[in-house]
Amino acid sequence: MSTDSEIIARSIEDPGAFSEIFERHARAIASFAARRVGDAGDDVLSETFLVAFRRRAAFDTSWESSLPWLLGIASRLVRKQRAAEARQWRSLNAVAGWEQHVQFGEAEAAGERVDAAVEARALGGRIAALSAADRETLLLYAWADLTYEEIAVALRIPVGTVRSRLNRVRRKLDPARGKRGVTGPEQEKGDRDGRVAARA
Repeated sequence: MSTDSEIIARSIEDPGAFSEIFERHARAIASFAARRVGDAGDDVLSETFLVAFRRRAAFDTSWESSLPWLLGIASRLVRKQRAAEARQWRSLNAVAGWEQHVQFGEAEAAGERVDAAVEARALGGRIAALSAADRETLLLYAWADLTYEEIAVALRIPVGTVRSRLNRVRRKLDPARGKRGVTGPEQEKGDRDGRVAARA
């Protein structure tokens, strides 16, 4: 099976080949966009692939998968929908199936998870209060299941910036954690291996 990189390279001469990229990743982009901006997600989905098609010659073919690149485009388009996204978070309690907890890291990684009993409405308010950059980084990690390196590609920022943003988000979503002052090897392990699990 061809990699995304190979398909995109082929699409330069054969534009119709780009439809394979849509077929592979439309569902993931649609899900991410809908969670971010609700009904406006359809517009984000369409615009994401339109922008990607126009910019396909600029895709970094050293990456086999185009998903981080596509999610980066979607995230930038979502930024234009910030008002809609804020409304989405304020009405978080109405989102069907939202689990009332967010867990950071693995169970054995002490200090790397948020208390599992966080009330959904309060958490939604805290997420809405994050800066756009921090919220974007968190949701690419939690909902799109990207690695730190893939988030860096998606947002065009250094991996170290991804780590620092997620550490800042952890402190803001779990104020007690900041008071505990998790540092040293334990913190480093969280930076390397921690995975946010937020399910809707």
